[in-house]
Amino acid sequence: MTLLIGYAAAVAVWANQVASEHVCTGITIEVEGNAAMDSVVRNGVKEELRHYPYKLVGMPLHGLNTAEVERYLSRSNNFESVNCMVSSRGQLVVRIVPLVPVMRVFYGDNSYYINRAGKHIVSNAEFYSDVPVVTGRFYRSFSPEDILPLVNYVKKDPMLSELVSMINAESKSNLILIPRIRGHVVNFGDTTRLDDKKRMLAMFYRNVMPYKGWEEYDTISVKYRGQIVATRRDKSKLNHAEEYEEEVDLEEATLPAVGGATEVAGAKPTAMSDTTKQSQG
Repeated sequence: MTLLIGYAAAVAVWANQVASEHVCTGITIEVEGNAAMDSVVRNGVKEELRHYPYKLVGMPLHGLNTAEVERYLSRSNNFESVNCMVSSRGQLVVRIVPLVPVMRVFYGDNSYYINRAGKHIVSNAEFYSDVPVVTGRFYRSFSPEDILPLVNYVKKDPMLSELVSMINAESKSNLILIPRIRGHVVNFGDTTRLDDKKRMLAMFYRNVMPYKGWEEYDTISVKYRGQIVATRRDKSKLNHAEEYEEEVDLEEATLPAVGGATEVAGAKPTAMSDTTKQSQG
């Protein structure tokens, strides 16, 4: 019995000594879900772990508390879930499912991200993502979440995703798209009839912009059903009535979504019909 007790004590001492020699050899970060967020999340997690109270690499494995590391990383609301484990090679494996933002909101002095489901994500420099920026004056009955249908539509549409860099929410019925190309803005109205509005905008770009240029108009509005309203940047030209009669120019013009005559405020309808059709291609 004495020999058995002595043997057990010796084995325990040996096991503890061997265990103390096994240390954490490194950290592996695995990001699940959106591949576009991979490098952003990796860098963010590395930065967070730099501030962990204990040095993880080199820590004895028996003293590495994976549950505590999970709780530490979960303090940030940038992740759907965090899971930590120790691999057979002695590495700390951190598996992250990130929250993927679809827009960044600037409201007064506040700034935060919102994901597709409307969940707020803290604006953290380490987890910055290049997404559309939304600004505006929001209130109880009009929140940034109300703009999500338009934001998601812009993100999915190849043309709009390349065109739009920012959305200014003046009101529920005046959502202004700010193109990457300087020169004008696009009033999309509200979040209804998005396919129709995009089609009208594409028609305007195709039939008018090649002739007038990107800085001829300051606002292009597709908010009205079946109409495109373009506002000329140089308002002084509105006083020259001769211009309307001799050569119709699209100013404060309402262009039909499909064929038909265009009406211009202050112009004679009989003098513009043929000229307008020619200018539209």
